[in-house]
Amino acid sequence: LVVILRIRLLSPGVFSTLTRRMKRVLAEGDRKSTFRVNGGWRIFGTALLILLLVVSDVPLFTSALSPLVTCGSSVKLLHTRQDVRLHSHEVQYGSGSKQQSVTGVKNADDVNSYWLVHGHMEKPCIRGEPIQCGDAIRLVHLKTKAKLHSHLFQSPLSKKQEVSCFGSDDTRGDTGDHWVLECSGREWRKDSTVQLKHVDTGSYLYVSGHKFNRPIAGQYEVSAINNPSADTDWKTMEGVYLKPTQKSKP
Repeated sequence: LVVILRIRLLSPGVFSTLTRRMKRVLAEGDRKSTFRVNGGWRIFGTALLILLLVVSDVPLFTSALSPLVTCGSSVKLLHTRQDVRLHSHEVQYGSGSKQQSVTGVKNADDVNSYWLVHGHMEKPCIRGEPIQCGDAIRLVHLKTKAKLHSHLFQSPLSKKQEVSCFGSDDTRGDTGDHWVLECSGREWRKDSTVQLKHVDTGSYLYVSGHKFNRPIAGQYEVSAINNPSADTDWKTMEGVYLKPTQKSKP
């Protein structure tokens, strides 16, 4: 269904209720990311939808409509070989950069696996604009506002290139936040397999298969490797997508 609510149409009572729900779900984080309504339906995307309604006056679409991934959308990325979603949280690496860690998780419902799609730092994209294959993008972790980042530190388990989350709403970031979207065709489609190539180092976002122990036991290490392969394939899964603003027909 098309979500046609806009923030200016929400009554104060409805807005207050939605805001409280969002804060409660986000506060639960890794511990419990779902809540129940009407007969036990599990809604883990509600907090995300509320956030986008609050910050944007752009009509929103669910993933069932447009096939395109657009600027400003919030998505989950699945590593197709290991079947884990790209994830982060307020847990720092104990070695290397000691920045916010990035992992892969099996739990499809975890709200800490949502990423906002932004454009290049020097060439921001327009909300709702379809992302083009070959574009340099940034992925911003929805909950912590840190950006998916890499550099020449060594990853803790596989000894590959470390991938972290870096910065916040208050920091501009740097070129280590840029990733080139490699895909077939012209635009990023939700049903297509893509690869993310780090601009500064030329390495590809990767899941090694190594798992962490406490405090993030069972989560998979995410790192970067030099050459693309089936181990660097990703595709979008759950998400809330802004309506495409470009006139081109997918």
